[in-house]
Amino acid sequence: MPVYAYKGMTAGGKSVSGYVDADSPRAARARLRQDGVFPTWLGEGADRTPPARLGAGSLRLALPRFRRVSSLDLALTTRQLATLLAAGVQLVEALGALAQQTDNPRLKTVLGEVRDAVNQGASLADAMTPSGVFSELYLSLVRAGEAGGALETVLVRLAEYLEGQERLRNRVISITLYPAVMLVFACVVVAALVTVVLPQISELLTSLNQELPWYTRMIMSSSEFVKTWWWALGAAGLGMALGFRALVRTEAGRARWDALRLRIPVLGRVARLLAISRFSRTLSTLLAGGIPIVRALEISRHVTGNRVLGDAIERAKESITEGASIARPLAQSGQFPPLVTHMIDVGERSGQLEAMLAKVADTYDEQVETAVTRLTSLLEPFLILLMVGIVMVIILATLVPLLQVTSSLN
Repeated sequence: MPVYAYKGMTAGGKSVSGYVDADSPRAARARLRQDGVFPTWLGEGADRTPPARLGAGSLRLALPRFRRVSSLDLALTTRQLATLLAAGVQLVEALGALAQQTDNPRLKTVLGEVRDAVNQGASLADAMTPSGVFSELYLSLVRAGEAGGALETVLVRLAEYLEGQERLRNRVISITLYPAVMLVFACVVVAALVTVVLPQISELLTSLNQELPWYTRMIMSSSEFVKTWWWALGAAGLGMALGFRALVRTEAGRARWDALRLRIPVLGRVARLLAISRFSRTLSTLLAGGIPIVRALEISRHVTGNRVLGDAIERAKESITEGASIARPLAQSGQFPPLVTHMIDVGERSGQLEAMLAKVADTYDEQVETAVTRLTSLLEPFLILLMVGIVMVIILATLVPLLQVTSSLN
């Protein structure tokens, strides 16, 4: 059933816009009139927007194709789909209900397209593939669930996986939010002192024709330079950012950057813990969903977000195809801690690899949270001292000459 975007007026003269499901434009208009809406514009496909400017209340409906589908929205939709299927609702009906319920315009469009493709005979995984919203992990598990007749179970596992990743992400963000706000505040304070306050004091000191200390002259010169060449500094910063982005997109640049990230003190350990947690959780979910281990390793290799660890997982995949174990090449790479490789080895020998991987992921999730908490607890006083130190240097650089002038006048 197509999805139509509309714009119209209510009986009270209020402008409204949104989406409606109907078999044809005529049916869509009839349904809108039944709901008390008199359409002034109607377009097939929820990815269209009315030609007239949307009001502030409906601004979120613009350009749904470019709106992001968050992992939280996807997790909620996945769990609701599993619940509907477990209750005996047909897949097409369940997808239609979810398309009407969701508030995300892009997800609404995607679910409508998936429902239409499934209604025409396509499998759920094949119908989801063209949208670009669902990851390779998601599609592989759905495909395996359809083949094994356990789609509801697989969807529940997917929802739990997505919710777990979102919880970990939110914990890390909540821990690092306060230091980030403090850093921004410190930068704003220093920028205000250097570009607004200090130039005014500098004019006063210069007009007194007094010998200024070297550090005062240095700070005054720096302030004048920043005030005059701020656009050049901004352009240089933007150019460096774009150059770095282009570098890490190359194979060699990405490999070097990922290797460097793992060697950074403290931060490198957090990055390694987070990558290992993602790898273990993803591989456990895929194996529990019935994905062959070679395919599961190929998918898990990409979720680490690190080329060095990904190469180690690639060697483990090659070892599996040759009849060997996973644990040995991971241990030989030197990138995975002994605890991880030992638990993987035990899981392989006992036939409980997915359970062991889930325990590894739980352990490293806790370690990530602990490490980030400790890091931010050290970062907060450091930022405070840094901001106080910069402000004190600026104040002393201006206050000392003023005191000298006052003493000479007395």
